[in-house]
Amino acid sequence: MTQVSSELAFAQRLSETPKSAAEREAILANPGFGDHFTDHTAVVDYKVDAQGEGGWFDARIEPYGPIALDPAACVLHYGQEIFEGLKAYRHADGSVWTFRPEANAARLNRSAQRLALPQLPEQTFLDAITSLVQADQQWVPSGDGESLYLRPFMIATEAFLGVRAAREVSFRVIASPAGNYFGGELKPVSIWISRSYARAGRGGTGAAKCGGNYAASLLPQLEAEAHGCKQVLFLDQENDNAIEELGGMNVFFVFKDGSLVTPALSGSILEGVTRSSVLQLGRDRGLNVQERKITLDEWRSGVASGEITEIFACGTAAVITPIGLLKDENEEIGSAEAQAGEVTMSIREELLGIQTGTVPDKHGWLRRLV
Repeated sequence: MTQVSSELAFAQRLSETPKSAAEREAILANPGFGDHFTDHTAVVDYKVDAQGEGGWFDARIEPYGPIALDPAACVLHYGQEIFEGLKAYRHADGSVWTFRPEANAARLNRSAQRLALPQLPEQTFLDAITSLVQADQQWVPSGDGESLYLRPFMIATEAFLGVRAAREVSFRVIASPAGNYFGGELKPVSIWISRSYARAGRGGTGAAKCGGNYAASLLPQLEAEAHGCKQVLFLDQENDNAIEELGGMNVFFVFKDGSLVTPALSGSILEGVTRSSVLQLGRDRGLNVQERKITLDEWRSGVASGEITEIFACGTAAVITPIGLLKDENEEIGSAEAQAGEVTMSIREELLGIQTGTVPDKHGWLRRLV
């Protein structure tokens, strides 16, 4: 077995039948989110040998297409898988950059540890996304607010039905041109309070980015949509209804006194890369940045008194999205007609400006891919 090292290049096994330029341009004219995919995928395999030594091998770029899996593959029965999400942005000079990929690589490995999957060298992660974007650079859109969404993921491919950690694993990266996550003009969204369901529990996988957490959010998300809401809010009902996160985003509160507050990481909240970036940008502008417990009661009373002046959600896909209304079957907090706040939009514009190259990158967050 040949183990991956930082010197190993990704072998190019390019598609003989990529999408035509006309097909690609038609997709890029209206990319949506996660609906279309580029011509290639990055792949690295892992295996534990007879001596019990594991290693990554066969790093390659190959045509995008179905994955052949044995029906007994561990991922299908025990959900041993993790994933990441980041974006590539085309700058005005035509170059392509991504944002804080080292943070994604580190979080992937934290998730891998929790799901009993092997650690992936950071350089291999970086080489995988770089090689894929270089192969499919014509897929990176250049429209306002558009990007190429990158989805690295790791799945257990070994075929067996015993309950143990898999000894064969595949790491892959796919890419999808992306427009506005919520579609249309940016405006505050309405959020549904989940009273019956939890996203994750103490000691569970809430801090890992794994499919099971998102699967658990889908039923309450359907409930939210049935009540005209874009997202669902999860609470820690055993801890004074402390705010946790949305189905796929972290939450921030702007207070009248200049505080910027987000729920403290508790083991059941995902440590978002956008979240940590917003915290830094808040410190940069002199805001009183706090990571602490904040409850539904404080949300309610803060909005009513005017102490809480803005609320927004953040994540890789949606970047920063203002929240107007929070509701359940018995109450409404805020207003669906609320306007996006000044702090919310200022941080959003700065973050997007850094990502797209129109604002100086003071923290060295950008990495050039092409």
